[in-house]
Amino acid sequence: MDFGLKEKTALVFGAGGGLGGAIAEALAAEGARLFVADINEDALSTVAGRIRAAGGEAHALVWDIADTKALERHAAAIEESHGGVDILVNNTGGPPPTTAAGVNGEDWMRYFGSMACSVFAVTDRFLPGMRARKFGRIVTSTSSGVVAPIPNLGISNAVRMSLVGWSKTLSREVARDGVTANIILPGRIATARIRQLDEAKAKRENRAVAEVEAESTGSIPVGRYGDPAEYGAAVAFLASRQAGYITGSTIRVDGGLIASI
Repeated sequence: MDFGLKEKTALVFGAGGGLGGAIAEALAAEGARLFVADINEDALSTVAGRIRAAGGEAHALVWDIADTKALERHAAAIEESHGGVDILVNNTGGPPPTTAAGVNGEDWMRYFGSMACSVFAVTDRFLPGMRARKFGRIVTSTSSGVVAPIPNLGISNAVRMSLVGWSKTLSREVARDGVTANIILPGRIATARIRQLDEAKAKRENRAVAEVEAESTGSIPVGRYGDPAEYGAAVAFLASRQAGYITGSTIRVDGGLIASI
């Protein structure tokens, strides 16, 4: 199936990580021109190198999405060289594990700014071009915690939930302009982030990491952690021409983990 992404320009944040990198590679495989952004220059170079080696086009941007001062500079450069962004993948890093109670106000403001306000600002910057071209795909990666809050991820659960309300509201405002806005959420995908969480749980409970991982995968109906490539493929479909009637949705890629309907 041809997703109709040839000659489309995509900007993927967090592309140096497991999920962001998989998303970028999936979009590139469908013919999109990639701008990959991350704060980790080495990881970013690795992802961009893999895309180029596979015959794709990738431009690496060392860019912290939370750095609002850098937004206009990078956006102007993308527009000057490629005319704008057709596919925007908002993918931010997660905060450290915390309870919901007892978090100081400075931390709440810090993470709401870096994980939510930054997404609002970047989207607002590229949205007018999408609307003018009558095509746009805004995909925001969150967490399964927006459906079933995850214990000891108080900040993540709260802040990412705000992105769901924002995306749903936005989707109704821009739908007639050919722009879709969807939330995609990972279950337990085999990335460094999941490894970090397993290790943190093992430390808290004085258990072996292997034991925690076995318990975790045992709770997933498909019986394993997800492959990042599976997550990337789901985002590529949401970015496709064929997905033009999917908007305002929250899509789970979780192996059946979340028990609620």
